[in-house]
Amino acid sequence: MSDLLVPRSDVGEFRKRYRWLALFAFLAFLAIVVRLFQLQVVRGREFAETARENIIRRVTLPTTRGIVRDAQGKVLASSRPSYNVYLVPGRVAPSARPKKRGAPVMDEPDTFPRVADTLRLNPDERARLAQRMATACATDEDRSPCWRPILVREDLPRDIVAELKQHQVELAGAEVTPSPVRYYPYKNLGAHLVGYTAEIDAETLGRFRPQGYESLNAEERAKVNPLGYDSGDTLGATGVEHAWESYLRGQRGWEKRVVDARGRYRTGPEAERLIDAPGRQEPIPGRDLRLTVDIELTQAVEKSMRVHPAGAAVVVDVRTGRLLAVYSKPDFDPNDLSGGGGRERVRQSWAKLSTDPLHPMLDKTMSGSFQPGSTFKPFSALAALEDRLIDPEETVRCDGVVYFGRQPWHCTHVHGKVAMHDALSESCNIYFAKVAEAAGMDRIAKVAQDFGFGTKTGLGTNPEAPGRITTRSWYALRYRGQFRVGFTLNTAIGQGATTVTPLQLALAYGALANGGTLYLPQIVRAVETSDGGVVQDFPPRVHHKVAIRPENMTRVNEALWGVVNDPKGTAFPVRDAALDVAGKTGTAQTGFITHEGDDPKKAWYESRDHAWFAAFSPSKDPEIAVVVLIEHGGSGPTQAAPVALQIVREYGRLQAARAGHPTDQRQRAANAKP
Repeated sequence: MSDLLVPRSDVGEFRKRYRWLALFAFLAFLAIVVRLFQLQVVRGREFAETARENIIRRVTLPTTRGIVRDAQGKVLASSRPSYNVYLVPGRVAPSARPKKRGAPVMDEPDTFPRVADTLRLNPDERARLAQRMATACATDEDRSPCWRPILVREDLPRDIVAELKQHQVELAGAEVTPSPVRYYPYKNLGAHLVGYTAEIDAETLGRFRPQGYESLNAEERAKVNPLGYDSGDTLGATGVEHAWESYLRGQRGWEKRVVDARGRYRTGPEAERLIDAPGRQEPIPGRDLRLTVDIELTQAVEKSMRVHPAGAAVVVDVRTGRLLAVYSKPDFDPNDLSGGGGRERVRQSWAKLSTDPLHPMLDKTMSGSFQPGSTFKPFSALAALEDRLIDPEETVRCDGVVYFGRQPWHCTHVHGKVAMHDALSESCNIYFAKVAEAAGMDRIAKVAQDFGFGTKTGLGTNPEAPGRITTRSWYALRYRGQFRVGFTLNTAIGQGATTVTPLQLALAYGALANGGTLYLPQIVRAVETSDGGVVQDFPPRVHHKVAIRPENMTRVNEALWGVVNDPKGTAFPVRDAALDVAGKTGTAQTGFITHEGDDPKKAWYESRDHAWFAAFSPSKDPEIAVVVLIEHGGSGPTQAAPVALQIVREYGRLQAARAGHPTDQRQRAANAKP
C-alpha cells in the first residue's frame, strides 16, 4: 500500500517529455498562426488577386479600323464582318484523350464528325485535323494543348456560321469568333495608293515588344508599344494603310470572363458575381480618312491604260498639290493579301506576285525611277534662259546629226533651222546639244533640283526613289579623269544617268503651269470621325517658290502649247481639238543590251524605249498636270500622249457633270492661243 504513495521515477520522466512535447506543439501552432497571418493578412491581397486571375480571364475585344474614302466620299477601304471557327480538341473529340487508370469512363460523345460535316471538310482535311487533335491530346493535363482552342477555318461563309450557331449545344467544342477583316470594294483599282493590311511579322513585333516587355509597367509599355501590337494583330503594310496606321488602327477593348480549370467559359449569376468592376472596356474605332484622289478619275486612268502591260500615271491639282489620281500598272488585289480568305490565299497570292516579271508590287509612280527623255528638256531650256546664255530667237540648223569629234549625235529627223520654241515643240536634240554646251551640266542640275528632281517628295505612302540629277562632281567620282561632253548632252535631253519618278515630274510640271510654285504632294484631305465630323483638315502646303523669271516660264509654256497644237509639234497627230492642253512628249532609251540566250520575247520588250507624256490643262488657266509613263511602250507621241489626252478628257467630263452643265471643252480650246 505504501508503494502506491511513493512517486515513481518514470512519471517524472514522462512529465519532462510532456513539457517538451507541449512546447513543440505550441511552437508548431505558433508557426501555423504566423504563416496564416502572412498568407491571409500580409499577402492576402496579392494571393486573392492571383486566385482571381486563375478564374478571371481578360478577353480582348477587336476594334474597327477606320474607313478610307475618296474625295467624293466613295469607300476605298473598310472592314467587313468575318468569322473564324476554333475547336477545343478535348471537347470535340473526347475519344482522343488518353485514358487514365482507375478513372471512371465518361460517356462523352465525339462531336467531331458532325463539326467536320458542318465545316464541309474534305477527307484529306478531316484526316489532317484528326491527327492534329490526337497530337494535341497526347497529355490530358488542364493546361495541355488538348484544352486550347485551335484555328480550323477562317472567313467562314454565312450559311456555315448560321448552322454552327444554331446547333452550338450539339456541337460542343466548336466556337465561332468574329474577326473583322479589311475589304477593298474597288479591288485592284488604286491598290498601290491605298495599300493593304497584313498580319504583323515576328521582326516587326520584336520592335514593339522587346525582350523583357512583359515585366514593364503600363507606362513603359505605352512608350515602346503605343498602339498595343500583339501577336496575330494586323497592321497597314503599304500605301495609305501603312502611312496613316496610327489614325486608322483604333484602340482595342476588353471584357472579363470566368473560366474553369479546363479553360472553359462560364456564364450565369454566379460567374457574374465573381467579376469585379469594371467588367468591360469598349473598343475605340479608328479614325476615317478622306483622300484627295478621285476614284472615278482613277477608273478613267485605268481604262485608258488597259492596252499597255506596264506603266504609271499621276494627276495633280496644280493649284494645291493635291493628288487626284495615282495609278501604277500592273497592280494587285489587296483583298488577296489582307487575310480575308485565310493564310493559304495570302501565300498563293504572294507566290504569284513575287514571280511576275512586270513587278506588280512596285509602285512605279514613286518607287520606280526612269530616264525622263525629252520631258526633261523644258528644265534644260530654263537653265540656259535664266542665265541669258542663249538667245531664244537665234536659230540652229538641224541636219539630223552632229559630230563631237568622231562621236555622232543623232536627232529624230532633220528639222532644218529651229529656234527655242520650235526646238521644244518638235523635240530637236541638235538644238539641245547647243543648250547643253551653253548651260553646262551643273546649271541644268541646279534648275532641275529647284523643281524638285533628285530628292524625295515626302509623300510617304510607299518607299520613294529620289531619282538622280547628275553633276560634274557625280561623274568625277565614277569616271575619274574621263569626263566627256556627251555626259552633259545626255543630261540636257533627260538621258544617261538622269532619272526621275512620275510623281516628281507631275509636281514639276504643276510648278511650270502655276507660275513656279512647287507644292508638297498631298494625298489625305482630312481626318474624320465615323459620323463624318472633321477632326483634322490638311490645307495645301508650299514647298518653295522656284527661282525662275516669269517671262522665261511663259516662253517655255508657249512652246509646250505648240507641242500639242502646232502642226509640227510631236503630239499634234494625236491632238484633240476639243482639249486645251500644253505638254511635252518623251521617248527615253533604256540602254538594254541583248545577250545570247535571252528569252526573245522578254528581250524585245525590255529593249523598247519608255514612252512619256507630261502635260497641263487648260493651258491659259491650268487646273491639272498629267504625267503618263508607258513602260517599254516605244514612242511617247503615239503611245503615252493619247493616254494623257484621254485622262484630260475624262477629267473635264467629270468636272462638268458634277457642276451640272455639259462639257465645254471646245469653248475652252477656242479661247486658247492660236
